[in-house]
Amino acid sequence: MPVPKIRKRYAIPIGLLLAGVVGWFGVPWLVDLPEGLGGVDASPVLLDRHGEALHHLTLPDFTRSSPVDLESIPVELIDCTIAAEDKRFFDHGGIDLLATARAGRDWLRRGEAVSGASTITQQLVKLSSPPQPRTIRTKIHEALVARRLEMSLEKDRILESYLNRLDYGRLRLGPVEAARFYFQKPVAQLSLGECALLAGLPQAPSRLNPLEHPDRALRRREVVLDRLAAGGKYDESRISAARSEPLRLRPLAEEPVAPWLPEMVGGNVRTTLDANLQRGIETIVAEELEPLRDSNLRHIAVVVIDNPSGGILALVSSGDWNDPRGGRINGALAPRSPGSALKPFTYLMSFQNGRHPGSIIADIPTRFRTRQGLDAPENFDRSFQGPVTIRHALACSLNVPAMRELNRLGGSPPLSRLLAKLGVAIAPEADAGLGLTIGGAPVRLIDLTNAYATLARGGSHASVVLDPDREVEWERVFGETEAWLVADILADPTARAPAFGRGGPMELPFPCAAKTGTSSDFRDNWCLGFTARFTVGVWAGNFDNTPLKGLSGVAGAGPVFQRTMRALHEAREPEWPDRPAELVEVRIDPRSGKAVGPGAKHSVLEWVPQGAEPEPAAAADYDGAGRLYLDSSYAEWLESDFNRRRDEFAPRPELPVESPLRILAPRPGAVYVLDPELPNGGRLHLATNLPGLVEWSCETLELRDGDPEPAVLLKSGRHVLRATDPRSGETREIEIVVEEG
Repeated sequence: MPVPKIRKRYAIPIGLLLAGVVGWFGVPWLVDLPEGLGGVDASPVLLDRHGEALHHLTLPDFTRSSPVDLESIPVELIDCTIAAEDKRFFDHGGIDLLATARAGRDWLRRGEAVSGASTITQQLVKLSSPPQPRTIRTKIHEALVARRLEMSLEKDRILESYLNRLDYGRLRLGPVEAARFYFQKPVAQLSLGECALLAGLPQAPSRLNPLEHPDRALRRREVVLDRLAAGGKYDESRISAARSEPLRLRPLAEEPVAPWLPEMVGGNVRTTLDANLQRGIETIVAEELEPLRDSNLRHIAVVVIDNPSGGILALVSSGDWNDPRGGRINGALAPRSPGSALKPFTYLMSFQNGRHPGSIIADIPTRFRTRQGLDAPENFDRSFQGPVTIRHALACSLNVPAMRELNRLGGSPPLSRLLAKLGVAIAPEADAGLGLTIGGAPVRLIDLTNAYATLARGGSHASVVLDPDREVEWERVFGETEAWLVADILADPTARAPAFGRGGPMELPFPCAAKTGTSSDFRDNWCLGFTARFTVGVWAGNFDNTPLKGLSGVAGAGPVFQRTMRALHEAREPEWPDRPAELVEVRIDPRSGKAVGPGAKHSVLEWVPQGAEPEPAAAADYDGAGRLYLDSSYAEWLESDFNRRRDEFAPRPELPVESPLRILAPRPGAVYVLDPELPNGGRLHLATNLPGLVEWSCETLELRDGDPEPAVLLKSGRHVLRATDPRSGETREIEIVVEEG
C-alpha cells in the first residue's frame, strides 16, 4: 500500500526534530562530567587564637582561593558578572544558540572568531577540566558537557561554582580573594563600581590588571556598566554613581604578620598566636632596631609564652624579614651563646642542695682546670668582691661565684641534665665545662624562654605549642620553693642595683623577674623574664656573627623586653607567683650568711626554707671593730686592690682552713714531652686552691718564681712535686713524667 503524500512531507522535519531532541537531551548523557567539578579547594588559612586570619597560604598551583556560597556574594557582583559574561544565562540550557549562531555567521564572513559564544556553563566546564587544545572538537565536547551539567545542577549551583573558580588576576581565584586583595574588604562590602571592576577582570586578568593597567580596567568597567544598564534592572542614578566612582585600590601587602609562621605549622590551623599582640611586638622591634643600627645591631628575635597553657602568644623571628643579611632566619630557633642567662639554673640546683639566697660564695680570683689548661675567669667589671650572697651574685650576674658554685655541684654534667629536662639541648661537642653557666654552649631562644616559663610555673614543664588543640603533657622538673627563690632574686631591683642601677629596662612598675645575658665577644645579647602569667625572651645580634659595638643585654635586648612586658599587662593586672608556705624570713649578716639580731649593723632579711635556718653568728666571728673574720682562702683577695671592703673584713690566720689543700696543676701522672726548641726544657706553672699560701718543693726540678705560685723548669725523668700549707703542715704530693721530644 503506498505511503500517503502528507506523511512523506513531514517525515524529514519530524526526523530532524527527533534528532534534535535526542541531541539536546540524550547525547549529553554519553559524556562524563569533569572530575574537577567537585568542591572548590580552599587555600589553607592560619588563624590566631581568636580566629583572625594571619596567613592565606597558596594551593599547590600557587593560587589563593576562598570559596563561598552564592548567598554570600553580593547580588550586584552576580549581576555584573552575568552582564559581562552571559546575559542570557538564566534563559538558555547551557548553550546559547543565538550567540552560537551569531559567532558562526561572523566566522564564516571574516574567516576568524570575532565574538565568543561560550556561556557561563561552558566556561565552568573549561575551568574545571584539564587544559585542552582549542579545536572545534574541544568546543563540541565542552558544549555537550555543559548540556549535561545544566540537566544535572540548578542554575544557582552552576553560577556559584563558576564564580568561585574565576581568575581575577594575581593568582586570586573567586570574588572573596579578589575583594581581599584589591580592596582589603569583605566581598559583601563591595560597591557597585567595585563589583563592575571585578566582573570585568576575568576576561583578561593580566591585560586588565588594575594595579598595572588602571586605564584598561576602567574602560572594561564602563563596558560592564553599559551592559548592566541595558538589562534594565538598575536605574540610571545607580549606574551613573558607579561610573563616577574613583579607582580606590588598596592592594594587599605582601608582608603579612608573623611571616615565619607557615614554616612552623601546617595549613588550616588555629594557632596560639594573638594577632594584635604580634603586630604590636613587631612594631616594638622595628622601632628599637632603628636607633641601634649604628651599634651594628640588625636582628632581634622575641618569644612570648602564655605560662598556664604553654602556648606561644607572639614570636618575632628577626625584626626585618627582607634584610638580605639573614632576615629570613628564625632567631627563635637559631642556637646562640646565652651569656649569663643560664646562671639562674645553676643557683636553682644550689637551692635543691641545701643552699638559700643568703648563702655565701667567694668572689675571689680562682683558677679552674679545663681541657685547654687552667682558666682564670673574671667578672664583667674585672673586679672581685670577696664574700657575697647568692642573691647578690645572681642579681648582679657575677661570673666567678657562678662557676665556683657549679664546680661545687659537680661541674657541667648536672646542669646539662637539668637543662635537658627543660628542653634546652646542649650539644655534646660544646663541652663548655664550668663555662656552661656563663654561656659557653649555644642554646635556642624558644627553648630558654620556655625554661624560664618553667620557673614562673614553679617547676612544672611542658613543651611550647602553636596549636591550641594539641594536648600538653606536664612534668614537674623541680620544686616550687627553689623556683620561687630564683624568681624572687630575679625580680629584686635592690639586689640588682649595684651592677645595673635603678630604673633601667629590667625594672617595671610591677613584680617581674628579669635576667640579661651577653656573650663574651658581644655577638649575642639577651633579656629574659616573667610574671606569673607571661614569659618573654629577647635575643639581639647579627646572624652573620659580626659583633655588636659594646651593647650589653641591658642596652640591646632590654628595651624590647620592657616594652613587651608593658604591652602584655596594659589590659591585664600583673600577677606574681604565690610564695610557698614553707619559706620563712630570717635576718642574716650578708657577709657571713649567719643569723643576726635586729640591731646588727650589717643585716638583711632573707627568705629561707623552714628547717634550714642558718646558724646564729657568734662574737668570735668578728674582731673588735666589728669586722668579719675570713679564712685563709681569702688571703690574696684581702691584700689585693680588689678589696674595697677593708672596713668589713679582717684575716684570721689562726682559724682552721675551711678547704683542704688541693693541687690543681699539674695533674697526677701527667706525661710531658720536651720540645727541644724551647730554652731550659720548658716551663710548667704550678697551681693549688690556696694560691699565695702554699710552699712548693721538688728534689729533682728547679723552681722559679711566679705569680701567685711558682713554676718548674722541666727535664726528662720522673719527678715528685710537693705542696705544703705552712699553717697546718698539710702536704700533698704528685708525680709527673717528662720525656725527650
